[in-house]
Amino acid sequence: MLGDLGTASLAVGLACATLTALLWLRVALFDASVRTARLGSTATLAAAAVACALLETALLRHDFSVRFVAENGGRHVPLYYTLTSLWSALDGSLLLWLLVLGGYAALLARRAYPPRLHAYAMVVVSVVMLFFFALSSFAANPFRPVSPVPADGPGPNPLLQQHPAMGVHPPLLYAGYLGLVVPFAFALAAPLAGRAGRGWARMARPWALVAWAALTGGIGLGAWWSYAVLGWGGYWAWDPVENASLLPWLTATAFLHTTLVRGRAAWHSALACASFLLVLLGTFLTRSGAVASVHAFTDSPLGPMLLGFVLLAVVVSTVLTGRRAPEPARTGRPRALSRPTLVLVNGVLLVTIAAVVLIGTILPLLSAPLDGTRVSVGPAYYQRTAVPLAVVVLLVLGATPAMRVRDRSAALRRLAVPAGAGLGTVALIGLLSRPGPAALTAFGAAAFVLTGLAGDLVHRLRRSGPRPGRLAGLVAHAGLALVAVGVAGSSAYGRDAERTLRVGETLRVGDVAVRLVGVDRTGGSGSMAVRARLVLTASGHAGPTITPALRYHPARDTAVTVPAIGTGLLHDTYVTLIAVSEDSGSATVRLAVNPLVGLLWAGGALTATGGLLAAARSARRPAARAGRPVPAPVAVGSGAAR
Repeated sequence: MLGDLGTASLAVGLACATLTALLWLRVALFDASVRTARLGSTATLAAAAVACALLETALLRHDFSVRFVAENGGRHVPLYYTLTSLWSALDGSLLLWLLVLGGYAALLARRAYPPRLHAYAMVVVSVVMLFFFALSSFAANPFRPVSPVPADGPGPNPLLQQHPAMGVHPPLLYAGYLGLVVPFAFALAAPLAGRAGRGWARMARPWALVAWAALTGGIGLGAWWSYAVLGWGGYWAWDPVENASLLPWLTATAFLHTTLVRGRAAWHSALACASFLLVLLGTFLTRSGAVASVHAFTDSPLGPMLLGFVLLAVVVSTVLTGRRAPEPARTGRPRALSRPTLVLVNGVLLVTIAAVVLIGTILPLLSAPLDGTRVSVGPAYYQRTAVPLAVVVLLVLGATPAMRVRDRSAALRRLAVPAGAGLGTVALIGLLSRPGPAALTAFGAAAFVLTGLAGDLVHRLRRSGPRPGRLAGLVAHAGLALVAVGVAGSSAYGRDAERTLRVGETLRVGDVAVRLVGVDRTGGSGSMAVRARLVLTASGHAGPTITPALRYHPARDTAVTVPAIGTGLLHDTYVTLIAVSEDSGSATVRLAVNPLVGLLWAGGALTATGGLLAAARSARRPAARAGRPVPAPVAVGSGAAR
């Protein structure tokens, strides 16, 4: 019954999305009333919400006649992870995708923009909605029946039952991905709308800021989840699916900053389109089985359909943005040392990093059909290419606030203190330790940025007092600098050791040690676990007993490592249980000391907060109507805040 209702809701959603696209096209071509078209957008969202609600109901009722529930549900699964099972596998996650996309479409439909521009933008969003409803209906229907009906299911992937971030990370990431459809839609609608399309980038900017903040939070939360669950002690492996989330973040950051510079319509269109096209490419990589990744879904029939839609979107974007009206000639020669120039330089650098990451991500896919061998691109490639460029982005970011003053000499004087702080940091850390050139440069660049931001903050407070909206860029940039310090510190100073310990023996890394006290084995509903009891000692002082574990899930025939993490102000203690002897008399343990990892999470939260502050300020500005420009907004990510 629930399966039939769910299939019907997908069919209704597909029909509503098709009708809605036609209704908005009618509005664009014939200046018809928008009321019916808005109702269509609301009905499409309602269909997606009903489909999600029906699948959640099937999961909660353990209706194993529905194939998705039979494959991903289970009576032994806790309530929280039963709810999050909706997006634990391919077919169900598409329903969440549709729900988020439908939410953006319904919100955009209710906003007031120049009529033709708005209508054409809604056509684009509705067509995207139509495609994903078709995908869910014909190739990934989670409501298909199963026969015979099993008595129980295996539950979701055990890795997805180990951390509460499962309930937040995918929805947040989807909110970031799908929010970028709005700038994409405006960029395609602007050439069709004619004069009404002028100033579209300003209208799209609040949407881009919300999407960027959500994507920032999603990436940061995903790194934390990986660190806390996967047991390898790291947070970023340059995995293809991780890269797929980073790529639109880079181009969206570049888009947000180029909108601060007037007369760059070609940049605006290219970056808005590229951001959502990279989302579609990431969707293909994640959902087609084209790449092997712990984050990817398994092989599916969606690959050809997704790839075809990506190629179609590329062609349509190229054709429509190529017929954009020529830009008015710019008068005057731009100064080399000016805020607009540095903002554009950072935009170019961000796009270059995105190109480098894109090449490394898709090269293995392209090499296999070309010469029969699959090229392997590892972290070393990205560390030699993308990381140095990221350090340069930091340096340019730190220099940008000083360039607000028109007097070049005054600007250079304002850079003297940050430059001194950066060089002093490099000299001090270089004398005290040997972190390596990359980490040393990152420390210096972060000091340069943070000192410059502190000076800019003092200047702003003296001039206009504490106004949170105007501090959004400073908050975001400070967060990025902290992330750089966390990455450099954990990479340069992290230490680890692995050894098989008998009861009573100790493993030591620096002044941190663990002593094996015993091994416990337990069994429960749906899983079995073995835990090592270890006493943690730091600087000679005995600390708490920690219990890293190995859990075996028979239903999935999968063993999961559950690390024990001790979080401190300056470093984390990360203990992983690798193996246990049959007699429980010994255990193989890995002990790692990861310095400054906490700055990663703090910096990511600060960066996302800056994006939200900027979005709130942008949303309060009067909407641009009939192509009328609005005042220059706040920058976040890698340029100076206005």
